[in-house]
Amino acid sequence: MEYLESRRDRVEDRLEEVLGGVEPSALGDQVRHVALSGGKRVRPTVTILACEAAGGSAEDALDFAVGIELVHNASLVIDDIIDESELRRGVDAAWSKYGFGPAIVASDGLLGEAFALFSEDEQAMQVVSEAMVELGEGEATELVARPASEEEYMTLARRKTGALFRAAAELGAVAADADPYTVESFGRYAERVGVAFQIRDDVLDATADADDLGKPTGHDAEMERPSLVQITDLTPEEADDRAHREADAALEALETASVPESRNGQAVKYLRDLAEFVVVRDR
Repeated sequence: MEYLESRRDRVEDRLEEVLGGVEPSALGDQVRHVALSGGKRVRPTVTILACEAAGGSAEDALDFAVGIELVHNASLVIDDIIDESELRRGVDAAWSKYGFGPAIVASDGLLGEAFALFSEDEQAMQVVSEAMVELGEGEATELVARPASEEEYMTLARRKTGALFRAAAELGAVAADADPYTVESFGRYAERVGVAFQIRDDVLDATADADDLGKPTGHDAEMERPSLVQITDLTPEEADDRAHREADAALEALETASVPESRNGQAVKYLRDLAEFVVVRDR
């Protein structure tokens, strides 16, 4: 765990450093409230682990890791507005604390800081831009066309959640100057992890206690949101089984990556552990 904690601490320190310089002060307060109020930091951890697994160092990927976390947090601000969720990570959602206008501006501010971190690398910009297009298409689809089948749900999950996970891993491989095949392999791994993560989120929304989860539960059913549990006849246990299938596919994709495991075995091990963890987590 010390290995992972040291990397998360570096992400946290750099995140605070980046957001500490945001002006004006009101915007700075808002973006820090959003991004520094907790969170699992799964995506930036994937970025750093992918970089190390591909032969780079944690420092090589640090700014990309912080950038993808900022993009993720910007998207959560909008999600909470759409869902009318008053809590995020156990604290007030941005719109609930500051109002709708300031929350939208905070989301824009987070994206601006993120793209400043990607701007000097053309390949990184392409990776993130493609993920943003997928994410936007997923959000739009969710609003206007409720999935009617498991297949349609999986397409939506790949866009809404898998796309940013894919970008996180690809950014790590890009930071390590990996070849295109390796970048693609890490991307496929992370996309599957992201879909498994989303399915598990659906199960937790249907079964977990709100206090344990740190956010309201039952939202998927209340808002007729496209949850795998809601749009199919699957039980939570059967939905979890689908999540495990995605995790297994992620591990298969990771095996195809050209990585010098003898040199970077610890990073690869934690990437494997992550694929197994996302389907059993309880918050």
